[in-house]
Amino acid sequence: MADLYTTNALRLLQAADDLRVALTAEFSAVHGISVNEFLLMLHLERSAANRLSRVDLAKRMHVSASTITRMAAPMEKIGLVGREVDERDARLVFVVTTDAGREKLSEALATFTKRAGYMFSDRFDHEEMDQFASMLRRLIAGTGDTLA
Repeated sequence: MADLYTTNALRLLQAADDLRVALTAEFSAVHGISVNEFLLMLHLERSAANRLSRVDLAKRMHVSASTITRMAAPMEKIGLVGREVDERDARLVFVVTTDAGREKLSEALATFTKRAGYMFSDRFDHEEMDQFASMLRRLIAGTGDTLA
């Protein structure tokens, strides 16, 4: 049984890598952003207040706060994200998506949706996709905030 778990975990990693490779090329060429920049903006847009501290964003993306700082700085320079200081505590700064960032995210999300369709539509019918979605939900249950 352990071999089956190992094999399936490796297949899951392979599928994720294949999707990331396809998205990386398309996001860069068409939208001028990376997959990680897309995910950063998606986490911001799907958060309760459409903003997150760098620490909370780092937790959601499973990276360090310094990685978020390094990612957000160039995005800030080109106007995709900005900073918002907490009204009650000026020491707390949030990362927020700008109007330009929201527009870029919307365009990239359409590309993502199209690419996901390519990945699944010719392999699985609707019932299989429902089963797959249920299994993925169980797999990530309890791991914290998710994007879906």
